Amino acid sequence: MAVTVESFASITEAQRALGAGDVYLGGGTLVMRDLNAGLVQGRVLRSTDPALAQIRAQGDGFEIGAAVTMAAIAAHPDLAFLHPVVRAVGGPQIRNMATIGGNLFAAHPYGDLAAALLALGARVVMAGGMQRPIEDLLRDRARAGLVAAVQVPRPRDARAFGFHKVSRVKPKGVSVMSFAAHLPRDGGRLRGVRIACVGLGPMPLRAASAERALEGGTLDAAAIARAAQLATDGLDPPTDALASSWYRREVAGVHLRRLLERMG
Repeated sequence: MAVTVESFASITEAQRALGAGDVYLGGGTLVMRDLNAGLVQGRVLRSTDPALAQIRAQGDGFEIGAAVTMAAIAAHPDLAFLHPVVRAVGGPQIRNMATIGGNLFAAHPYGDLAAALLALGARVVMAGGMQRPIEDLLRDRARAGLVAAVQVPRPRDARAFGFHKVSRVKPKGVSVMSFAAHLPRDGGRLRGVRIACVGLGPMPLRAASAERALEGGTLDAAAIARAAQLATDGLDPPTDALASSWYRREVAGVHLRRLLERMG
């Protein structure tokens, strides 16, 4: 079957035209690889909507168009809290192509930025304007539809958000695992703890037991040790070419502890 590429002036028009078996082309880091390998056949849809590439201040955060690249995020001074995340994704060529929207749909072992957005409690704006929590989209990515933008809250202070990536090829290799943590403090106590991970399941997931170990307390050595012990509780780390499930379970707590100690 031949491949046909169709362009649409808006993401809403592309959504209306998207049918079963069609593929949407964003930045191209994943779709172009599959196209070149002959794994994609039929219709490929794309949108030239300029709003997809815009970054806008919104309330206490930002609305980032789905086609905004990692490089554009890294160059934006107001998004400094995301700079360590996007700079850990590939090299310059990848960061110039890879988009925030595309990373939400990247299969294991990719999705470092998606994990950071999950930790921050981001919301996605779908084509057509409907908003939904990022958790909902990540749970059902195959039927989610097209994302127009991501609404990202700004952390209250520099200590409130942290990111830690583990890879076998330094410094930009694919993640064996990564952790992102958002630890807002209220009166010295942790309130609204969110910890997300990549590499410990089929998609970016929250480490709910580790969150509960920290919620309402202080980030002291005892609390960090409890959270680290529960890093993979309720999760099912996969075995793949990068690492075994056993290895991921063994080292996840070590790396979560390192992140939390840096944020203390």
